[in-house]
Formats: sequence, structure tokens, C-alpha cells
Amino acid sequence: MRVISPTALVTRHVVGADVSAIPALADTLVALVEAHGTLYEWAAEQPQPRALRGRAPVYVAALPETRTLVVVRHAWHGGLLAPLTGDRFRGTRRADREFATSLRLRSLGIPTTDVLGFASYHAAFGLRRVDVVSRFVPDAFDLGTIAAGLVPDIDRDDALAATHGLLARLAMARVRHPDLNVKNVLLRREVGGSLTAMIIDVDVVRWDSAHTPAHVMRDNVTRLIRSMRKWRTQFGCDLSEDVVETFARDATAMALTETIT
Repeated sequence: MRVISPTALVTRHVVGADVSAIPALADTLVALVEAHGTLYEWAAEQPQPRALRGRAPVYVAALPETRTLVVVRHAWHGGLLAPLTGDRFRGTRRADREFATSLRLRSLGIPTTDVLGFASYHAAFGLRRVDVVSRFVPDAFDLGTIAAGLVPDIDRDDALAATHGLLARLAMARVRHPDLNVKNVLLRREVGGSLTAMIIDVDVVRWDSAHTPAHVMRDNVTRLIRSMRKWRTQFGCDLSEDVVETFARDATAMALTETIT
């Protein structure tokens, strides 16, 4: 992965915490930590915060002065060890990687959220807890919400077609997302009416130069259709097996075209 210039993020130390952010926001985030303890607590305290679904509530709040809308997420481990590791990490490597990956993906023309900074807080045994701040994407809905029929302005089939395009871009760049699921694909309608699919939760993304784009495509599709089936079981949404199989078949066919191989 490309090494980030040291000037891309600035780090400020406050009592019990370290704040890393793009230079324009460093002072603002430091002031919020000093006043509220953590960025997550600040976001949760905002009037009528908008809570998004995730392992824990993810808040949307307006930064002081600029009123820029940001998403504030508290980082949690996933996987089998999550009940033991919870929200405690060794340092800030994961947040650093998310910032670097966001920059690299966007430089490759792959839509993703703009990570603006993060704060880490001292925990027991030398571990850290981390909050991540990214720019809010207005009028964006995840694929699971659309599949559940909760976004009447976005047709499910159009959303799936846009997701095919995202998968193709990921494959061409040999980007493997080991946690690809219906909640970390966001869709938004552009000014001209077309749909754009974005990838989020990119801290786990890996570049797989050892395999062809077609191989990466099939691997990402396998993970996403597994999530589709799980989502259908949990919520009974309109994702029949025919729809899932057609989605997988079309993506596989795309993976065999000259543009992907």
C-alpha cells in the first residue's frame, strides 16, 4: 500500500487520548474530545442525532462552526473473538489503515466514504478504544435497506445493477473485501438520476495482486451473496433465491469478460 505523507494527518495529544485528523479539522476534533470525553459521546449528545445501524449505533452530527455533517463510529472487533476483544485494540493501526485505504480507493475511482480522522483513548493493559469520523454521504442507503423495500425511490434491481458496477471496479483494482455484505454497500442517486454504489468499512480491504481480477470478483461475489441469503432469512425481504442466483450468475459472467480478465 502507498505510504501516506506525514502531512496527510496531524496528531494531537490530549489527556487520555490522541486525535489524528486532516489539518483542517484537527483543532475542532481536539476541542470536542476535551469537552465531551470522546467523539462518540459528543455525537450521541447532539440534538436528535441520526442513528444508523451497525454493531452499535453510528451517529450523524454537525461539526461546530462549519456545520459539516459527519458520521462518528465507535470501532468494534468482529469475528469469533469479538465477545472477548470487544472494542479494545492494539494501537491505532486499524484506523490508520482505514484512512489510507479510503485515500487509495478514491484515487482509483472506487467510490467510498471520505475518512476525516479518528481519536484513540487509553484502555487497560496498554490497549486503545477508537472512534472514527468520516464525511456523511447524504441520501445514501445500504443495499440491505433497499432490498427490504424501505427505500421506495430506489428500485431493487437498479440497486443490484449498480452493485455489479462496484464489484467490477473492485475486481479491476484487485480489491478483496473479506467482510463484504449488504450493509457495507451504499447506494445514492446522482443529480442525473443514475445510481452509484459505494463501498464502506474499508479497514479490512486487501489488495490481492496474486490473483486475477476474475478470481477476486468471484471471491467478493461469494461473500456478498452469502450476506444476501442471511439478510433474507433474518428479515424476510424480497431477495428470492432466483434473484440471488441471477445476481451471482451475472457477476460471474462479468468476471469472464475481457474488461475484467
